[in-house]
Amino acid sequence: MSAAPGAVPAIAVVGIHGHGAKHVAHVRDLEERGLARLCALVDPRPQVDAPAPATGGAGEPRHGAAATGDDVPWYPTLGDLLSAPEADVRPDVVVLSTPIHTHLPLASTAMRAGVDVLLEKPTTASLAEHAELVAVAQETGRLCQVGFQTFGSHALDVVARAVADGEIGEVTGIGAVGTWVRDAAYWARAPWAGRRRLDGRDVVDGVVTNPLAHAVATALRVAGATRSQDVAEVVVDLHHANDIEADDTSSVRVVTADGTRCGFGLTLCAPERTPARVLVLGTRGRIELEYEHDRIRIVTPTSDLVKTTTRTPLLDDLLAVRAGRARRLACDVRDTGAFMRVMEAVRTAPAPRAIDPDHVSWEGEGDARHPVVDDVAAWCEAVALNARTFTELGAPWAVGAVAPAR
Repeated sequence: MSAAPGAVPAIAVVGIHGHGAKHVAHVRDLEERGLARLCALVDPRPQVDAPAPATGGAGEPRHGAAATGDDVPWYPTLGDLLSAPEADVRPDVVVLSTPIHTHLPLASTAMRAGVDVLLEKPTTASLAEHAELVAVAQETGRLCQVGFQTFGSHALDVVARAVADGEIGEVTGIGAVGTWVRDAAYWARAPWAGRRRLDGRDVVDGVVTNPLAHAVATALRVAGATRSQDVAEVVVDLHHANDIEADDTSSVRVVTADGTRCGFGLTLCAPERTPARVLVLGTRGRIELEYEHDRIRIVTPTSDLVKTTTRTPLLDDLLAVRAGRARRLACDVRDTGAFMRVMEAVRTAPAPRAIDPDHVSWEGEGDARHPVVDDVAAWCEAVALNARTFTELGAPWAVGAVAPAR
């Protein structure tokens, strides 16, 4: 379904609530600049002021009004949209902001229908599903960009140049620190939130694979690991303070194929949210990348420099590749294989261990209630600096041995 010459690409957003609303707003911005057209919204639930769906004699859903007040067609499923007879709703690109376990079937359906895809992270629920999705992209020749937003940051180029120029000497390791806060409302946001499996399907919604997945993927990218074969070993150490199936406080050690050691200390149970950071450790200094803000700090014995860059939104990048203005996607589905090795280790690991309540304090009330794990920020920092897990470092609330997952 390619756009006619000179026509702006038609974009549909699938999953319009939560984070999906940001995608709708971004497409609207592109539309105002004459760079795209929002052709349809897809979600089982219409936006608040949209009329209830109805079907005609042939079963086609009628159009519903978007919350913006504009007359944007709404469909309950991607299948309904792709089978709609109206030519003006046929997308050139779909943005998929849907639950993790739907990523493979929806992205595959779109690409097989001739549509390019921007797929929210994490890519899929398993490494096998990732391989299947890569095969569909190769089979169809369609573009499949994955929503690791930091891959569009120009800060990555600054970090790469600083390392190549030897500004911090020889790289000795890569780390990531994420100390965030998530409250009770976060875990109640959807039936799949905080679940490892739901209705017999893998979900894998924990700190490593969803909210702080950007920290993991960005650190691996900085380490030069993007494809599955770029990862030699993964060790995960998974814990939770909340009453959930998945992990909310975890450490990961990765050894890349070239021997680089990486340590990721991640929690959603910090006393306060701080900017997530990727660390590049060297023999003569370090680089700190606050990837949420595209901010780089380069510290050496003789200088302490801070730089801030811009980023290219991944949808804009995809449109540039479609139009021939860029050669390759910033985050091609193939370039998420290394991250998927970590996700697979989390998926196949034993269930996360509950943290002893003696090491947890609770703050807030009702939906704002959230746990704080003792000294968790310091332990996350130690993981990043030493590439050792919480258990290996001796965190008092991390109990039991850790086995490598390959």
